[in-house]
Amino acid sequence: MNLRDLRYLLAVAEHAHFGRAAEACGISQPTLSVQVRKLEELFGVALFERTSKRVVPTAACERLLGHVRAAVAETDAMLTLARNLRDPLAGRFRLGIIPTLAPYLLPLVFAPLREALPALEIEPWEDQTTALLDRLRAHELDAALLATEVDGPDLVSQPLFAEPFLAALPPEHPLAQREVVAEADLARDILILAEGHCLRDQALAACGRGGALGSTLRAASLSTLLNMVAAGYGTTLIPALAAGAAQDAGIVLRPLAARVGRTVRIACRASFPRRAALDAVGEVIASRLRGFAEGAAAGTV
Repeated sequence: MNLRDLRYLLAVAEHAHFGRAAEACGISQPTLSVQVRKLEELFGVALFERTSKRVVPTAACERLLGHVRAAVAETDAMLTLARNLRDPLAGRFRLGIIPTLAPYLLPLVFAPLREALPALEIEPWEDQTTALLDRLRAHELDAALLATEVDGPDLVSQPLFAEPFLAALPPEHPLAQREVVAEADLARDILILAEGHCLRDQALAACGRGGALGSTLRAASLSTLLNMVAAGYGTTLIPALAAGAAQDAGIVLRPLAARVGRTVRIACRASFPRRAALDAVGEVIASRLRGFAEGAAAGTV
């Protein structure tokens, strides 16, 4: 018994006809019949009732079909895995991404990634930086898109693109009348994300605030910040990729005087064996974002 004969058995059961099954398998009908007979001899039971019009699986065959399908599926899975091990640009690629990046970057890069790397099955996983790093170390992710450098010798990262920050202002805010906004001027009524988001720390550092702020809002998502700014409750800093969402909410965006921003990086374990896949994913993302930083910093994105 071999895998080929099991496929023949499944084909006959599916098509209920030896001629159509043989055509689907790319062999002659006599050859298919001979191989099925050999299986019947091996199993010691009749597998099909043969009539002049159709072929019907016997009760014994019905009992065996589940095991045959499972054996063929497992064998196919092993072959696929082996091919993926030979080809680093094929198979599953589990990609973590921080929440302040995922909703804005993924729609831009997912189609280019599929087009450039059709055999790579990219599975995004959105979470905060600390959780993504833990999943990387636990081998639950293959790589992660972050906005901070990684710590420790077990992880490595490489920069993909620079993303400027923009001042996000209610239309009636005094700063909305300026062409360029100084970061320190935002500090009086800036709204920030809750602890755990790297954008929180980056916004505080950009505005020269070490920690305590007048605002009591600590939002769990960037969309909450944008809605609060749109409602006139304060200002905030946003990464430039979120500019479209901010403008849709009626928020005024202005470039920052110091042109501060963040660097988006792709990180993986230092021992990760599929570095070709990592480099390929990183190159597609970087190429899609080339030229973006300059336009965003000038307020044209």
